[in-house]
Amino acid sequence: MRGGWHWHFSTSSGLHQLYYDPNIENKNLAQKWLMQAQVSPQAWQFCWALLSPDKVPEIQYFGASALHTKISRYWSDIPSDQYETLKTQLFSQIACFSSGSKMVLTRLCVALASLALNTMPEVWPGAVPEMVRVFQEEGGGVDGRARCLALLELLTVLPEEFQTSRMPQYRKGQVRGALGREWGSVCPLLQQLLRQGDSPGAVKARVLRCLSSWVLLDVPLSESEGLVEDCFTALPDPELFDTAVEAIVNAISQPDSQRYVNTLLKLVPQVLSLQEQLREAVQNGDMETSHGICRIAVALGENHSRALLEQVAHWQGFLALVNMIMFCTGIPGHYPVNETTSSLTLTFWYTLQDDIMSFDCERQAVYLQVYRPVYFQLVDVLLHKAQFPSDQEYASWSSDEKEQFRIYRVDISDTLMYVYEMLGAELLSNLYEKLGRILTNTEQASSWQHTEALLYGFQSIAETIDVNYSDVIPGLIGLLLRININNVQLADTVMFTIGALAEWLADHPVMLSSVLPLVLQALGNPDLSISSVSTLKKICRECKYDLPPYASNIVAVSREVLSKQIHKTSQCMWLMQALGFLLSALHVEEILRNLHSLITPYIQQLEKLADETPNPSNKLAIIHILGLLSNLFTTLDISKQEDESGESTAPPVKTAPLPPGPNPVVVVLQQVFALIQTVLSKWLNDSQVVEAVCAIFEKSVKTLLHDFAPMVSQLSEMLGQMYSTIPQASALDLTRQMVHIFARETDHFPPIKALFELVTSVTLSIFQQGPRDHPDIVDSFMQLQAQALKRKPDLFLSESLDVKAVFHCGLLSLKFPEAPTVKSTCLFFTELLPRCSDVPPVARVVQENGKLLLQAVLEAIGGGSSRSLMEQFAEVLFSLNKHCFPLLTVWLKEALQAQGFPSTRVTTEQKDTFTQQILRERVNKRRMKDIVKEFTLVCRGLHGTEYAAEYCL
Repeated sequence: MRGGWHWHFSTSSGLHQLYYDPNIENKNLAQKWLMQAQVSPQAWQFCWALLSPDKVPEIQYFGASALHTKISRYWSDIPSDQYETLKTQLFSQIACFSSGSKMVLTRLCVALASLALNTMPEVWPGAVPEMVRVFQEEGGGVDGRARCLALLELLTVLPEEFQTSRMPQYRKGQVRGALGREWGSVCPLLQQLLRQGDSPGAVKARVLRCLSSWVLLDVPLSESEGLVEDCFTALPDPELFDTAVEAIVNAISQPDSQRYVNTLLKLVPQVLSLQEQLREAVQNGDMETSHGICRIAVALGENHSRALLEQVAHWQGFLALVNMIMFCTGIPGHYPVNETTSSLTLTFWYTLQDDIMSFDCERQAVYLQVYRPVYFQLVDVLLHKAQFPSDQEYASWSSDEKEQFRIYRVDISDTLMYVYEMLGAELLSNLYEKLGRILTNTEQASSWQHTEALLYGFQSIAETIDVNYSDVIPGLIGLLLRININNVQLADTVMFTIGALAEWLADHPVMLSSVLPLVLQALGNPDLSISSVSTLKKICRECKYDLPPYASNIVAVSREVLSKQIHKTSQCMWLMQALGFLLSALHVEEILRNLHSLITPYIQQLEKLADETPNPSNKLAIIHILGLLSNLFTTLDISKQEDESGESTAPPVKTAPLPPGPNPVVVVLQQVFALIQTVLSKWLNDSQVVEAVCAIFEKSVKTLLHDFAPMVSQLSEMLGQMYSTIPQASALDLTRQMVHIFARETDHFPPIKALFELVTSVTLSIFQQGPRDHPDIVDSFMQLQAQALKRKPDLFLSESLDVKAVFHCGLLSLKFPEAPTVKSTCLFFTELLPRCSDVPPVARVVQENGKLLLQAVLEAIGGGSSRSLMEQFAEVLFSLNKHCFPLLTVWLKEALQAQGFPSTRVTTEQKDTFTQQILRERVNKRRMKDIVKEFTLVCRGLHGTEYAAEYCL
């Protein structure tokens, strides 16, 4: 007993520190001690003492929480002969606190709920009826209202505690069934309390909360039908409105509720009866009420549209519900400032369309006759909602409100795109006619907002749908030219609309002369930076073979815009990519001439910066210039007449003839090579500058491929010097690209071989000094070695290459904590092992050291590496099995003989089974991965758990 009082006193002291001590360290210590106290054996003694009436609510709350912790997590510690006593004590405490602290009462109810869940249905089969009976009995000096509220709190937390409990799956099924049967006792009680005229508002609110909690258990909607209908009578009461909405929405959103079609049909008129209340709320600016009623209508429509559509005899009722949701979509006011309801409805329109289109052709035709006009109306409503407010009002919005409105418009755009699947070309014609009417009406001027919204509708569809067949696009472009663009938002949408029509313009190049002036003019406006640059890039990519007549003008405007520095860095890079596409379609002489005028100012600036002492300011300028060149060379490709997707953008007659001389990009790179070396010499210590230099060559190599050949020798030499002085991962990545493209070419093999051997030697010395601080270099090095083995395994025949040292670097790299590094290393080994048959130095190293590789892999599987990497390790095992089978048989036996390896949790029998499974699997890689996944779970003590079930999916 003394021990209990000691804990009681210490706990009170700890709680006082936690709540009232200003010192944060003391608070943390107190919290840690109290957490330990909660799970201690003594908690059974002190928790009852802490519930004493003379304690403050914070201490009482801790006592109740300790009780819940012991019951929910340490149930097995409680002797079965004490269940009844514990239950009686909890009932007694709940009765005491029914008129006391609400937070303590709730924790005590949660504790009793946990006890009930642990004992039903076997030990306490009639838990809910007993709870009802105990709290209906008078006595104990507790008034009836307090007892009623305590009972409702207990009944509310019971399903909630079930949802969060940590029961095994089989037990969860049993308890769910038992709780489902208890609904028969709960439902009549709730209905009685809700219908009683003299029930206090607090009781009715608790009834609604209780219903919300129970319906989440999938209780049949038909059984709670009357209670759900009663919830509708609570909606006019402002005090009950929110909880009633929650209860109704939860009840009709349960997946199982679609089975009860008759009940759903009865609910439709109930929902429709809320329209008057909805209209009044909208007129009075009562956003909470309109939001709640909309939630109810959308929940019924979205969850049950197919079931209700199928009830053909009741089609008018469902159509009325659809129109009610349409009213919610078009609710007056601007989102998100004046209303937040309309966004709730968008998913419903997707669902309804999917359900209509899923019927067979005959029924689909009937539904389309009714619902196509509805969807045309929806388009009008959505475009109205997408309209910007007045300039003055928009200026008063916060940046957060503007961002929410932008996202809302994107959601509307996605909806319009989806609706197009149902309405087709008629939708474009409809939009075109409306736009034509407002732009040609000289008597009544329309707002720019109306024009912008209609264009936004066009843009939304044209961005993702092929509109090349549409006969309204030529007229649309004619209308674009008539728009009086006097507003940034309107100008932005005009630009994006032109960009969305880029593929159409490629098929109708005669229209380019109409739209290009608009785009080039917008290019000089910093407010239109993103829209104008992205539109020019799309046009240059899609229409490049039709742009030569406009090339000099586009380059001149772009050069001027870039010189003024009005665009952010990312837009400058896009602009350079656009110019790369544009120049690709010109003759070589024209390309060189345009390149010269375009990049000479930057070369001059770079020369000046190269002479300056390094500082943060000129570093940014250097990286910017190198980035511009990189992006230009990324898309400047004269060798192919295809766009990025690999499909022809134009008939062959438009293609510029390929020249016999060097590629223009190579000509430029050779001219600036010395300058780049000068820049490097001063900035070799800076990884960002080195990365920017490597990016120029890497992007050029990727684009030009074999056309880059003239530069292989000098770039290989420069890379070797760079890497020897200060090793950087970006240099290894560029070397990998060079190996990939040129290692198989006889003329270029010598410089590639020399570079490969040099960077390998330098990296090996890094491993000797300790590679742990350079995971990026290790990662890139392993990728380079894997690429070399794949493209040119002859590189491993060289006497200058220490294959054994590279192998041991791989073993070290397998133990790195960084997942990308380990993946790259596994890739290296899966490329290395097949070379045992044709590269003697590799065969020797694997024969002598392969057991070390196997041990490293087994150690990782045993728990040394993240479970997310097991597929990669399985691939290494598979490769060992396929290419080194006789050796693997011996190595596996020897490695797994060690006691406690690869894990103390696996038995000798389990290891033997694993060995047999591995050695059998030489064909099916997927099966090997499953074997490894299962074995790693055994090694980690997770086999057979729910966690394991998820992992093995």
